[in-house]
Amino acid sequence: MKHIVVLTGAGMSAESGLKTFRDADGLWEGHNVMEVATPEGFAANPELVLEFYNQRRRQLFEVTPNSAHFGLAELEKNYKVTIVTQNVDDLHERAGSKNVIHLHGELLKARNIVDEFSVIDCKTDIKLGDTCSKGHQLRPHIVWFGEAVPMIDTAVDVCMTADILLIIGTSMQVYPAASLMHYVPEHTPTFFIDPKPAIESKHNLTVIAETATVGMKRFIESLD
Repeated sequence: MKHIVVLTGAGMSAESGLKTFRDADGLWEGHNVMEVATPEGFAANPELVLEFYNQRRRQLFEVTPNSAHFGLAELEKNYKVTIVTQNVDDLHERAGSKNVIHLHGELLKARNIVDEFSVIDCKTDIKLGDTCSKGHQLRPHIVWFGEAVPMIDTAVDVCMTADILLIIGTSMQVYPAASLMHYVPEHTPTFFIDPKPAIESKHNLTVIAETATVGMKRFIESLD
């Protein structure tokens, strides 16, 4: 089986109704991302940050995977598929994808503020004063700006085994995620789905200037 490695970003989930912050001058649901997505923001106002992610978590239960998510899951019938996502939602998993690497953490998990590997499932609100079994405050299992990305090495290893690379819903502007495309073997067929691409098709790169849902249909057709 050929191995399709998929790099996904916020545009993948946007059509399910989850808002992104990069389209709005650094604002995410009306908040400056530095206030709600950095260790400094959490230190300055932990209640604000916890409630911000509580709202994101609640919103997640109100949306469903879109046809692009289901399209990726369907590919597993004929290909080995590994998804490396910058998204913190669980829409890939809900659509049926089996191999998903979350670079930036997961909304439905939490950890304590002392140990980044103390990850537990979390489907309810986190309040100030909620602690783990060792008495440490809980926080969302989200990789904030300025924090290490624990899964990046795993993602690099996966990219090095790609037969086909599919980039969908991400501008590939955020590092270290943006560097991953450089780890696939040379001449690997690469497909880039983006409604407003800043690059053009060339050599082994095929640009599909469409949204995630429309672009996925065209990508699947190209495989036939």
